[in-house]
Amino acid sequence: MALPVVSTARQRLGEALFARVAGPDGPRLRARIHGTPGPRRFGLDDPIARVHGDASMFVGGIRALMLQALHPAAMAGVAEHSDYRTDMWGRLNRTATFIAATTFATDAHADASIAAVRRIHERVVGTLPDGTPYAASDPHLLRWVHVAEIDSFLLAHQTYGARPLTPAETDTYVAQTAHVAEALGARDVPRTKAELDAVLAAYRPELRGTPEAREAIRYLLLKPPLPLLARAPYGTLTAAAVGLMPAWTRLPLRLPWLPVVEGTVVRALGQVSTSTIRWAMSVDRAEADRLRAGAISA
Repeated sequence: MALPVVSTARQRLGEALFARVAGPDGPRLRARIHGTPGPRRFGLDDPIARVHGDASMFVGGIRALMLQALHPAAMAGVAEHSDYRTDMWGRLNRTATFIAATTFATDAHADASIAAVRRIHERVVGTLPDGTPYAASDPHLLRWVHVAEIDSFLLAHQTYGARPLTPAETDTYVAQTAHVAEALGARDVPRTKAELDAVLAAYRPELRGTPEAREAIRYLLLKPPLPLLARAPYGTLTAAAVGLMPAWTRLPLRLPWLPVVEGTVVRALGQVSTSTIRWAMSVDRAEADRLRAGAISA
């Protein structure tokens, strides 16, 4: 009798996690992304699919948001043109759907998702406190958002992923993600891990911890719109994400830096959390694989 009970618990937990990340329209979007017949850019064993389909993305996504916030123009766009304070999960739903569509959906669906985001970017314009104008469609700013995101996804996967990439696969991952960044309007996008590291380093003089960035991170880490019982598991994910942030980011963003604890206790808790999420969501992964198999045979 134990196995059916465990299976039911896993299914319920997986459904709850899927609903929280994908939103109320998640099942329909999953069916469309994975079940629509048509050519796709990537196979399920490609590095981009392995990284973006793993539970380590929960940690990588949180780290990406914190790292991206260090660019004043990127943070101003979020602060002035989004409702992250009241709709954090809605923003997460939209981001998760975009990543899933551009990784797993048909070429036509992926291109439509990119076109929709480009239209949104055209409306995100403003002026920084020092008078400098910014625009979400700026190729330089788009490249920053991309490299901060990809570096975070990759580092989280190599630390907490089920199947870490080899060095050659790492370069392939960076190259595969470049397609979406360029389609959104970014330029001079890195295509190897070495190029990714170099581009990130080149942005350092532009980065700083603004009051808006610190406020957004307080919401992200301390004020998640979650039930009380869910906050402890979420806390282990945020601790794991903070543990992957570079040391030089801690002071500007007012993040703790406890290298010994992060390398032992936090790392262990992060492994447990991502393994639990991976186990819980295996039911949803099986459903996505079934839909994909049907789409291929159609």
